[in-house]
Amino acid sequence: MAAPEDNFMKDERPNVLMICVDHWPGALLGSAGHKGIMTPTLDQLCDNGILFTEAYSCTPTCIPARRTLMTGTSAKTHGDRTFQQTLRMPEGIPTLAETMKSAGYQCSAVGKLHTYPQRNRLGFDEALICEEGRHHLGLDRDDYELYLAENGQLGAELSHGMSVNQYTVRPWHLDEKYHPTHWITKNMCRSIQRRNPEKPGFWYCSYTAPHPPITPLHDYLDMYRDIEMDEPYTAEWAENYDELPYALKNQINRKRTPTGPRAMEQAKKGFYAQCTYVDHQIRLLLGTLWEEGLLDNTMIIFTCDHGDALGNHNLLGKKQMFESTAKIPMIFVPPAGTDMEGLKKDNLVCLRDVMPTILEQCNIQLPDSVEGQSMFSESSRAYLYGEHDEGDTATRMIRQGDYKLIYFPTGNRSYLFDLKNDPCELNNLEEHEEFSSILEELKSLLVKELYGDDLKWIKNGTLIGLPDKEYQVFADRNLSAQRGWRI
Repeated sequence: MAAPEDNFMKDERPNVLMICVDHWPGALLGSAGHKGIMTPTLDQLCDNGILFTEAYSCTPTCIPARRTLMTGTSAKTHGDRTFQQTLRMPEGIPTLAETMKSAGYQCSAVGKLHTYPQRNRLGFDEALICEEGRHHLGLDRDDYELYLAENGQLGAELSHGMSVNQYTVRPWHLDEKYHPTHWITKNMCRSIQRRNPEKPGFWYCSYTAPHPPITPLHDYLDMYRDIEMDEPYTAEWAENYDELPYALKNQINRKRTPTGPRAMEQAKKGFYAQCTYVDHQIRLLLGTLWEEGLLDNTMIIFTCDHGDALGNHNLLGKKQMFESTAKIPMIFVPPAGTDMEGLKKDNLVCLRDVMPTILEQCNIQLPDSVEGQSMFSESSRAYLYGEHDEGDTATRMIRQGDYKLIYFPTGNRSYLFDLKNDPCELNNLEEHEEFSSILEELKSLLVKELYGDDLKWIKNGTLIGLPDKEYQVFADRNLSAQRGWRI
């Protein structure tokens, strides 16, 4: 019997699969030259598309970065540069999902939205969330927790005892089907399979990994057992704790280095193992698109909210403007049949550019609120401004050409790096006379970008910062937000 003829007009616009991870440094890709990480799937995506080698998160922490990703706006516009967990999305600014839906796309999200209220779908038609158990904020069980409860694992997801903000390691303690990375992948595949065939799809797959807790599957930890880890690098300027800016002392004490034999090496192996598990799970997303006949007409974006210091300069985690934490992976794979394959581009891009890039490629009108620009814009961005925190722990950044200025207002401290010749930021050029004109130029750009209470750091057009402050070490009584049994 002949198959019945389709009685609907198919929308031929490209589908969009946007994959976002959490805490993944931009350098941590085989295709970016890293020798110790296994990322075969992402490397193959780079072979089929473009790796943007100079991509940044301008407010490198989860909530502000995701607000930027979803609105195409800066922290100044969307209102958060300090990680405000109960801040509502800004009114009158359409999200990427709202804009796509208005243009006729079916929009689905699975994983970490990190928005408030908890069930704010950001414009997605459907959203299944996995939010790392933020019950300390009075939030309800998310969809991942409900799945565990339905399968006899109520409250067991964090009973491994590893903190969501520390770098101690142990293998995943439950069956693989209960791992959050597995759950996110499976439900994203289902969402693709359940699509409305009359509409193009926008699928947002938002993994919680490799963000701690570091609990990779045992098999993946074993994959790194005999691999020698790259040692964290520490600049001479970072070795003397007493000479560090107040904000760096604060971060070192809040993100304590794990203790025990070869603990940091084990932390990196566990972290890399989580990255590789995500990489392998992405294969299932691609396989589902292929089996559904959608792969060739699907645009794929892989990016991250921010990086992770992973011990570099004695730091762990995010928030700071060093390359490990502010630089992120950015891979763009167009639909099949283009000439954009196996390319690397070094124009300055950032998370607020993702929304206009997707909309441009889908021929959708940009909302007036969007502040980013397409990553394929003919006019390259002259510089990037970055910011995190306010007051004593604030840090600011200007990246222009080969140079980067990092500014700490408390103590009026500046760091200047030549990233072309010093990508690990080992040499602070701030006091070198031959770089004084570059330093002043970057400072003048920074002054133009400051707003709000930051204006108190300026006098007669010159940065004067804030008085230095002695840091008081505190006891970490809650083990960096350690969760408990969820019974």
